[in-house]
Amino acid sequence: MKINKLDKTLLLKNGQIIDPFNDKIYKSDILIKNGIISEIAENISEEGIDKVINIKNRNICPGFVDIHVHFREPGYENAETLESGCRAALAGGFTKVCTMPNTSPAVDNEAEVLNVYKKTAHLPVDVYPVAAISKGRKGKELTEMVELAEAGAVAFSDDGSPVENSQLLRNAFEYSKITGLPIINHAEDPILKNNGIMNESVVSTQVGLTGNPSIAEEIMIMRDIEIANFTNSKIHVPHVSTEGSVELIRSAKAKGVNISAEVTPHHLSLTDEYMKKFDANGKVAPPLRTEKDRQALIEGLKDGTIDAIATDHAPHVYDTKETTLDLASFGMIGLESAFGLLMTNLVHTKMLDILDLIKKITVNPAKIMNLELPKIEIGEKANLTIVNPDEWWIFSKKNVVSKSHNSPFFGTELTGRAKFIVTEKNIINC
Repeated sequence: MKINKLDKTLLLKNGQIIDPFNDKIYKSDILIKNGIISEIAENISEEGIDKVINIKNRNICPGFVDIHVHFREPGYENAETLESGCRAALAGGFTKVCTMPNTSPAVDNEAEVLNVYKKTAHLPVDVYPVAAISKGRKGKELTEMVELAEAGAVAFSDDGSPVENSQLLRNAFEYSKITGLPIINHAEDPILKNNGIMNESVVSTQVGLTGNPSIAEEIMIMRDIEIANFTNSKIHVPHVSTEGSVELIRSAKAKGVNISAEVTPHHLSLTDEYMKKFDANGKVAPPLRTEKDRQALIEGLKDGTIDAIATDHAPHVYDTKETTLDLASFGMIGLESAFGLLMTNLVHTKMLDILDLIKKITVNPAKIMNLELPKIEIGEKANLTIVNPDEWWIFSKKNVVSKSHNSPFFGTELTGRAKFIVTEKNIINC
């Protein structure tokens, strides 16, 4: 991956623009001057232009947005840093990310929120911190939510540690209304989870691993929806994984609850059958579910029940994954492989059209987190991801710039790849 300073004038020739803001796809050139889109038209003259890139057979999209990543800094820099995480984002075509607060110390005070902005200000990725709901993510005492919002937090979550205390969660929803920011609660009942390693199913019985039942997720979502509805607050459901969860969210939307939801590329691509390999890289929270669940997630994407796709990029160092399944950490990296997986398993299988996919990784996630996302229009700042929708490639460790390599997808054949990014100041080869 190479990051270069953007030329004073850059002309993108013969591309196909995917515009999720206006629901249209069309062929056009784009001229960028001093980081600003100055012309969108066919056959723009190359005369006097500093740099011209012919992008025939490639698509121009808004920069991708991932609202659920773990960059591990502070506290776990051996797995990922803010800078290495941003490089991983760029490699996958992402220009905006929201970092979760399960660091050490947790992002539960104004200083930690400001620290994220300070440490990433020089990078060509916009990084937005999600702050903790409770102090230390311990579920006992609320953080200063209004103060955190004023410092720049974009949402509140005790990510990975569900808020079990319903009264505390109710209070969090009440305070979130003051800020206008969503509450994101890890949807997993710890008691029902029962230290499950994988999805509770026929497969878990066959391989002899402790199961985590679908109701552990669904009961938590059901409770959270009811509290959000009672307080008239905004709730966002992370990494939906079960058919029942999709139904609960669909029903809540029909009733007018202010709810949004996300799904991960790995839950759209794999099932619990993968765990027959006893590969800890498939150990995630929530777990990989059944094919029936996977199909329900895809249907939820298609009908708008699930609003966005987010990677839940969760890097871990080698020895926390290369161990027995019961001791291995939960989570996998996902930024570098996301677009290829989504194109391969959704678009090229005719499950989803490319315009709808781009919506799910640009406009919709930005809207959930109230992020400003530049449009592909004259006068807007350059914020573009250029992709080749038909490039065949094999995902391997050489494609990973994250500090960690915990992925079950190495060796997977993919079709569709992010090629380069144009921002207001830089041009990046993914």
